[in-house]
Amino acid sequence: MSDVAQEAAQNAETVTVGATFRQAPLAAKALLVGVFVNRLGGFLNIFLVLFLASRGYSTSQAALALGVYGGGAIAGVFFGGALATRLGARNASVISMASASVLMAAIIHLPSYGLILVAVALVGLVGQLYRPASAALLSDLTPAHRQVMIFAMYRFGINLGATVAPLLGFALYNLGGQSYTLVFWCEALIALVYAAIAWRALPPRSAQPASATAEAGAESGDEAPGRGGYAAMMRDRRYVVYLLAMLLYAMVYAQYLSTLPLDVKARDVAVLWYTLAVSLNGFIVICFELLLTKVTQAWPHRLTISLTLVLLSGGVALYGLPLGPAVILLGTLIWSIGEIIGGPAAMAYPGIAGPPGRKAHYIGGFQFIWSLGTAVGPVVGGWLFVQLGHQVWPVFAAGSLVATILVLAAVPGRTPAAE
Repeated sequence: MSDVAQEAAQNAETVTVGATFRQAPLAAKALLVGVFVNRLGGFLNIFLVLFLASRGYSTSQAALALGVYGGGAIAGVFFGGALATRLGARNASVISMASASVLMAAIIHLPSYGLILVAVALVGLVGQLYRPASAALLSDLTPAHRQVMIFAMYRFGINLGATVAPLLGFALYNLGGQSYTLVFWCEALIALVYAAIAWRALPPRSAQPASATAEAGAESGDEAPGRGGYAAMMRDRRYVVYLLAMLLYAMVYAQYLSTLPLDVKARDVAVLWYTLAVSLNGFIVICFELLLTKVTQAWPHRLTISLTLVLLSGGVALYGLPLGPAVILLGTLIWSIGEIIGGPAAMAYPGIAGPPGRKAHYIGGFQFIWSLGTAVGPVVGGWLFVQLGHQVWPVFAAGSLVATILVLAAVPGRTPAAE
């Protein structure tokens, strides 16, 4: 075993979930708690259609509002990368959450569809500005050998909050006498709580990197740190290839929420089995990702991310067999295992690849591409399903294999410790 591999293995032995959290600075702990709090209030997109329907608006108007919200969110992630560099994580997060809080509280009281549409677009925009800032600061505050684990914890907060949010929203809906007033006001309050956490616990400006993590990323660009922004990022050819891989990954990943239910309905399979498959994915990610990351964090990022994509390809290819309960559950199980193997590494890599001063742009670029892929994926998948029917699944499997090849070309074959 090489010295680098031995160092990675030794680091992995000490990088447990508890040790990572205990030894993290206050700002990093605040970010981990804050992302859970933020996702806990993320039920606007869930109840937006129902709210508009209760106000007498048509299905097409409700769908348009949901699309406008998604478009605003994609733009928010993109602009958030630049905002984080200019203002720092604390100011970007406070501006993002405080603005979103005011707008969400206002939606319930707006008198016209046009005003609601504007408010929804702005909520999507400002509500996502904090994401590149918080991820960049978390990366800056974390030593190299803890990057994958800290982002596994970050993902855990996102996933747990997203799981609890619909239940909380439904409880508030019933508590308010089947009215959406409490739903929107509580979401506004949760955003305000996150703003308070950010103001109290985050440093005024981004901290300096806690390790040489960013130094390795500096090899990908020749310009001085902090200059060039997204234009400089786009000149990093290897990272652009990585982003293309992540775009394909997101588009294929999104099919289990869009094309799979369409196929389930077309094959006359009981919806119960699809519901169980979605629940299976959530259960595996929440219960096992952190535990598995204790092992996989010492593996090269190229290996873990590639395994994720290969297993995603295998899982969706399995959906191409005669669709039934066993195929649905086994296919979901395969790609869910892949997700927990490389999901944290895929999220941590942009912060590792990004040079000092441009880390937020690299992270913002990744989050933008991921959001774009999950938005475009269902549209492309729906069109392909109309054209190909059940034979669409080998096409998605091929897309994931192409993403695997791109990752092998883009990501260095070094261990996290070496990076």
